[in-house]
Parts: sequence; structure tokens; C-alpha cells
Amino acid sequence: MIKDMRNTLMAVIVAGILLSISCASKTGTQGYDSPTGYNLNKPVKYYMPDGLLEISGIAFNNGKSDSVYAEQDEDGNIYYLKLGDKQVNYSKFGKKGDYEDIAICHNQVIMLRSDGVLFTFPFGQVRNKEIPGVQKLEGLLPEGEYEGMYADEKNGLVYLLCKHCTDDKTTKSSSGYILALQADGALKQSGSFNVDVKTIEKLTGKKKISFHPSALTKNSKTNEWYILSSFNKLLVVADNNWNVKAVYSLDPVIFNQPEGITFDNKYNLYISNEGSKTAAGNILKFNYSK
Repeated sequence: MIKDMRNTLMAVIVAGILLSISCASKTGTQGYDSPTGYNLNKPVKYYMPDGLLEISGIAFNNGKSDSVYAEQDEDGNIYYLKLGDKQVNYSKFGKKGDYEDIAICHNQVIMLRSDGVLFTFPFGQVRNKEIPGVQKLEGLLPEGEYEGMYADEKNGLVYLLCKHCTDDKTTKSSSGYILALQADGALKQSGSFNVDVKTIEKLTGKKKISFHPSALTKNSKTNEWYILSSFNKLLVVADNNWNVKAVYSLDPVIFNQPEGITFDNKYNLYISNEGSKTAAGNILKFNYSK
């Protein structure tokens, strides 16, 4: 009888283990931590129309989530839609190119091309079929590849992180640059900063991480920087002085190719994922919870 009870107990334990493995493989949400106030395992998912299969950066105007503005990797268009729309509208601002991020600040739209060239134009022109008078700004950033940009509405400063720059050792630090937005849409150099990759290594427990940031934004609730790395499938949180505080591994089932990140004025977090031949692009919303 004791032997039968042992066999029964063992069967229950094995069944429990198999069930947990099965659940993990189906949901892909086991063991992934989240920043305070968010659950990165439970997004509200919005699939993008065909025009935004290769969605990259995303932005709101003054944090208003009634319309989201975006660009994609190939065309010189600014796209705008309401989350949940099945069609997307766009305005043409430039030629074809590898555009990586978008920011809206002081009624100016700023577009980042991967080679560090920036384009600015008034936000009021967004719904024109073609946008006239676009400023093309070259030579403001060191030679390299750029994907992440954030513009601060409070101080008019634009922050850019290098994905891979000639002078960077990506296993040690990632260089960032600050530009000041002028009333006419021009940009002027205003400083620099660094993100310590060695601290990221320590917090992940991994050695020789080559860090390649793909997007950044600021959480105005906590005054913390949120830095996204699609290559590493990581979300890095740093304080206002760029000191890394925490690192979160992202579930590859949920985050197929995370390329853009922003907050709305209610502190909800949004992350965009580029699509593929078999999956549409999407924007994931993570509701803020006190």
C-alpha cells in the first residue's frame, strides 16, 4: 500500500512538471520580470496594417494616445493612425531610406535616419499629402549607426543613442548625444552621455555583452530612462543620470523584433515590433498599474 501511495505521489509530481513545461512553452511568459508598475508578460496587442509591416519608431504628440505616429525602415513617410485601425494614413517627407526613429517636440517632428542624418518639419504639416520645407540636418552626430531617439517636451532637448559607432567599444559603453531643438526646427549640439555596458553585464550575469540599443524613452512618472535592445532582447532601466539600475530580459515569444518605445501621458508603456513574412507588425500596450 505504501508502495502504491509512493507511485501515485510520483505520478502527480511528474504530471505537474509536465504541465508546467507545457504551459511555459505555450505562453512563453514564465520567468520574465517587469519594471514596477508594468507587466511585460500581458500586453494589449494592436496589429499594424500592411503599410507598417516594418514599423520602427513610434511617438505621441504631447503624450496623447488618440493618434500614434510612426515610420518604417524603407520609405520617407510619416504614418498616423488610431490604435486598432485597419488602415493607415501617411504623408511623404523624404526619399526612400533607412529611417529608424521618430520624435515630436515643441510642434516639430524629428526623423532619424540610421546614418545619423536628421529631418525636421512642423507637426502641423503632417496630414498634407507631401510635406514641404523639410530640413535635412547633417554632421551633428559622429559617424555610426543610430536607431534610438527621444525628445523631451519640457526642455526641448533631443537624446540619441548610438547603436554602433566607430569610436565605441560596444562591450564597454554606448555613446549618447544631446541636441537642442530650435524654434525653427534646427538642432544644435548640446552635450553627450554614456551607458555603461559593464553594469548591464553584471545585472544579467552574462559576460562580454555587445550592447546595441534600438530605442529609448523616458518615464516621466519615475524620471527613469527606458532603453530597448532588439538585438539582445533586453529592456534596460537607468536613472536620470544614465546610471543603469535594472535590466529585464524580454520574452521572444511576445517581443519578436522590438524597435520602438514610448509612453503616453497616463504613463502607459508602448513597444512596437517589426513584422515578418509570417507575422504582421504590432504595437504592444502595457497598462500602468500603481
